[in-house]
Amino acid sequence: MINEKFARFGTVHQTSWDGRAAGNFICGGAGAALLAIAVLTSWPTAPDWRLLVLALALIGAGLAFVWTEIGRPWRAFNVLFHPQTSWMTREAFVAGLIAVLVFATIATGMAATAYAAALAGLLFLYCQGRILRAAKGIPAWREPSIVRLIVSTGLVEGLALLILADLAIGAARPNMPAALLLLAVLRFGTWWRYRSRMLGSDAPRSTRTTLAVVHRALLAGTALPVLACGAAIAVPGAAAAGSAVAALSALGAGWYFKYLLITRAAQVQGYALGNKLRRGHPLAAQR
Repeated sequence: MINEKFARFGTVHQTSWDGRAAGNFICGGAGAALLAIAVLTSWPTAPDWRLLVLALALIGAGLAFVWTEIGRPWRAFNVLFHPQTSWMTREAFVAGLIAVLVFATIATGMAATAYAAALAGLLFLYCQGRILRAAKGIPAWREPSIVRLIVSTGLVEGLALLILADLAIGAARPNMPAALLLLAVLRFGTWWRYRSRMLGSDAPRSTRTTLAVVHRALLAGTALPVLACGAAIAVPGAAAAGSAVAALSALGAGWYFKYLLITRAAQVQGYALGNKLRRGHPLAAQR
């Protein structure tokens, strides 16, 4: 039950970010995680260049979504001038580093540049979580556990994309269903902690309503991958179909969560004077 002194706050939705901003977290986070996981699972060599291109294209698409959202697009270059204070600036710098390392890996085939790109991909994912954490005026974003939730969600999406890409080119890797099962469970555990902390706070009613929708989506987006992965592991003949179902459901749930988090669970906190005004307060005479 929300304390009445907060009932009139958090009803105004932020207007700076819309679905295009959500596209950055959806595409960019999935691309960065795909890059990291593709490199790690290709040890000791560099991964297939097509996976590197796909990961870089997703990161670029996410940044392009943000660029189109800006009223004066060329002002986007201003983001490069505040690395000491802005996680968005750091995200942009890391994206540039990723591009350089990916192109170097494709050109040379060196595993060293590939692993450097993987580390940069994980750093990009971390920056996205810190961007939301820095939004102090929005309860659903400033919760400290949002960083772990964004990172874990991105890892699930990256692995799901890798599984789908492998199935598309006919190069399935062993143990991928088991890895997806573990990551999906980890994501739901991270979500459970985040949701518990939010429900224990003075989060706005509209935010709580959105979180209830997200909870159902992530519950289904965990149960279905777990069942499908279990079938893929237990029945080798159904490995491809089970992996595809698991990957698609896990990926869809993660993207849906991010979209709702940015577009519907972004109520501004507002200010509170409390239920009682102190004697001598300028507004006390108006009671």
